[in-house]
Amino acid sequence: MGVEQLCVFCAQLLKDFVAFVRGVTSDFAQKIRDCVDAISQCSCLKRKKAAASKLYKPVLQQHERQAALEFLQHLDTGTDKPLLDNDCLHALRTLAVSENPNLQQSAAIYYLHISQQLNAPLPVEFLEPYNALLQSSDMEVQRITSLSLVNLLVEENVNKELVVEMGMLEPILELLESGDPTVQCNSCACVATLTTSESNREAIASAGGVLPVLVLAKSYDPRVQQNAVGALLNLTRSERTREVLWREGALPVLTILLESADSEVQYYSCSALSNFATNPEYHQMMLQVGDRFLLKALLSLMSSSVQKIRCQSCRCLGNLSVNVNTQETLVAMGCIPQLKALLRSSSEPVSESAVTLLSALSEHPPNRGALVDEGFLKILKELLSYRTNPVILSHTAYTIRNLSSSQSVQAVIDSECVEGLLQTLACTDTTEESLLCVTTCLKELTALESLKSHIAEKLNSELVGRLIGLAGQLENTELSFHAAYIIGQLEPKDEVRQSLMPHISEVLGYLLRFLSHQEVRFQHLGILTLCRLNEDANFSSAIGLSPLVEQLQRVQQQTEETQALLRMAMHSTNRGGQGH
Repeated sequence: MGVEQLCVFCAQLLKDFVAFVRGVTSDFAQKIRDCVDAISQCSCLKRKKAAASKLYKPVLQQHERQAALEFLQHLDTGTDKPLLDNDCLHALRTLAVSENPNLQQSAAIYYLHISQQLNAPLPVEFLEPYNALLQSSDMEVQRITSLSLVNLLVEENVNKELVVEMGMLEPILELLESGDPTVQCNSCACVATLTTSESNREAIASAGGVLPVLVLAKSYDPRVQQNAVGALLNLTRSERTREVLWREGALPVLTILLESADSEVQYYSCSALSNFATNPEYHQMMLQVGDRFLLKALLSLMSSSVQKIRCQSCRCLGNLSVNVNTQETLVAMGCIPQLKALLRSSSEPVSESAVTLLSALSEHPPNRGALVDEGFLKILKELLSYRTNPVILSHTAYTIRNLSSSQSVQAVIDSECVEGLLQTLACTDTTEESLLCVTTCLKELTALESLKSHIAEKLNSELVGRLIGLAGQLENTELSFHAAYIIGQLEPKDEVRQSLMPHISEVLGYLLRFLSHQEVRFQHLGILTLCRLNEDANFSSAIGLSPLVEQLQRVQQQTEETQALLRMAMHSTNRGGQGH
């Protein structure tokens, strides 16, 4: 292509481009050379063909010529750093709205350069030209522009909500229906990133964006499918958008995708179904797909070689297991051996998801005997070592409580779960949430007579002091109540009495607070504990000298007044009934 063949404008444009290419990186230079190649399509090189063609050929307007020249001169700085000043913005605005695809491509390429180099937020005014570029009829402009927008969104160089507010959502959703896989891939990635914002999720659902994403979730192009299913996952993070997805038929699509050969698609679809399963209203429809197809697929994924898929399948099954029939089906389908293997994993995330499912299964009384027989109590004792993980500790404690019954007392003792719970209680780095679960479990275990004596045997002065400290704290009333309940169940004899003695003032302090509490259960627990402690002479003497006696009299007076009022109310009710 000789320069003498070019018009004045193209000749100057090409010279400027060549000079600029010499001063930039090879990658960016290649992109500009592609743009130069596009110049060869200018009508000035095809005058003979143009006369015969009936297609519309956009004419370069004078202001576009000027903007292009100024843009190129402005960019020829010999540096890769993108320029974001008013002159650059003016040129981009002009090129973006041009009817000439070559000029639009120049603007799109520069935005791609910006998206790859920028390490700070893009000024808001530089987002304005995107609307025109996204709506370009030129496929290459669509590809480049959508890719640059993905880069900016992923790197958080632009505000996700602002993109929607500036009207870019509609052209992005229109690109989902493009026939070009690259454009579909990029626009899906845009939607997937935008849907990390709750307000954007609702905007996309309201704008009719769910159905085209669902269609692309069945694409044969793996890149398009991954991004589409990722967008569906983000859409399931809000209840309102889950309703739209349900109405549009997302559940069968996501269920079938569990058998995808792509592990990312499996993970995204499993996670999306897990979000649906948090609402029991969807369970019936989810379980109606095929002959228990969903449960079979999830059980299969529990053995996946990909850790995050194993975890997510357990979570999904755990969410579905609030239904008793589902639990029975899972046990009948042989999930217990698989669950046992996952609980013994060395991976903390796998153990966390597995014990969450186990906790759900243990809620159903008919499952408990089988779980005890399979030796799950010993595994649970090992899980108590995760003292810094409140999820594992909480579900482990609740499961131990569920599996403890008069029939399984010996199994609980043999498993050393009581010792594990007490060790967790003694740890100072155990979270408040975990402490509440552990004390709740111990409170339930002390209700069993044979286990109560076993717990008392394992208590030492340090643990008794810890319980008294928890009972006396004011921040968490439930934790205080459970700790005090455990103390109240202990027989004031021998070692236990000796452990309590150094803490007489603290014990009397929280008992006084309990007797003054508005809730009757606290008052009852305070009275029952006082009755037990009165059996010890030292405690009895200390109680007699404390304000507790006076407070007990107030409680008695309040009780008598309450009983009198109740008698009056009952008498009045009976008279009214006789009158009728």
